[in-house]
Amino acid sequence: MGRPRTTSDEAILGATARAIGRHGPQGLTLAAVAQEAGLSPATLVQRFGSKRGLLLAFAAHAAGAAAEPFQRARQEHRSPLAALQAALVHLSEGVSTPEELSGSLGFLQLDLTDPDFRAHAAEHARRTRDEIAALLADAVAAGELRGDAQAGPLARAVQTAYNGTLILWALTGDGPLPGAMRAALAQTLRPYLAG
Repeated sequence: MGRPRTTSDEAILGATARAIGRHGPQGLTLAAVAQEAGLSPATLVQRFGSKRGLLLAFAAHAAGAAAEPFQRARQEHRSPLAALQAALVHLSEGVSTPEELSGSLGFLQLDLTDPDFRAHAAEHARRTRDEIAALLADAVAAGELRGDAQAGPLARAVQTAYNGTLILWALTGDGPLPGAMRAALAQTLRPYLAG
């Protein structure tokens, strides 16, 4: 009988996210993740097989958890638009410096060049867009957005504004990222607001 796991896979994937923020996926080592998680590199090899296996598990977990910030925001905010803003701001909380965003962009390189990573990234993007569209549809139903606002196309515009804001903020450093994210969302939704 094997030894019981003292550190969950979820905790290891959290440590992986922090290590990616510091080193990027290309500079990431199993030793760096192990140190962050308080484990030995051999434990990571035993659980994930390799650095690639760990990064694929990280990508799959991120895709599977894409709806969580939106669900939490729905519980915390009665207004669908307030929930949308809270979820998008929460998604950007892991980035406080341009260097941290650089790690995510390094991961994007994997997403664009490796079909296994691309599948997880596409699923994450789809789930995120579906969650945005659901909140926008709720905002129409609640009278926060005009009745003719189409949730699907508007969700794509919001998702594009979110991703574009991350890049522009990293390049220009204009103010805190949460404020930039709120401003981008307000600008994108302004033509569709009711009343």
